[in-house]
Amino acid sequence: MAVVTEQGAEGEETYAWNIVVRPRDIERWRGIAAETVMKLGGDLDAVILTRLGVSELLANVCKHVGGTCRLSVSRVGDRAVIRVFDRSPVLPAVRVPNWNEESGRGLWLLREMCPLFGWETVAPHLGAKCVWFACWLTKESQR
Repeated sequence: MAVVTEQGAEGEETYAWNIVVRPRDIERWRGIAAETVMKLGGDLDAVILTRLGVSELLANVCKHVGGTCRLSVSRVGDRAVIRVFDRSPVLPAVRVPNWNEESGRGLWLLREMCPLFGWETVAPHLGAKCVWFACWLTKESQR
């Protein structure tokens, strides 16, 4: 596991990993992302949200893309921004879930918990798209 520290925009500190996503490794990566948010000053709420969001985004890479992706965790001002870059050009579709179905709730729940959530196409050397979410590092920073 090689950590790739990136030079971000002014006021941004970023840690990133190029990883092969396998279901058995998702717990490990959500733990690494959560530890990184804590290192960046995140409180328990930020850590919990990071764990949930990373689980969902990496599970979607496993299910819909397979193979490698790039996971990055950044501090941008008073927020943690978590990004997952993958090679699929297909953008996510967030719909109100059918609560009787076995799957299809994850991105909707993440969007409901994170007012800052989205996706975008990216430069080819990073993949085809980036799905991201952001949360306040601490409750105090929300004020």
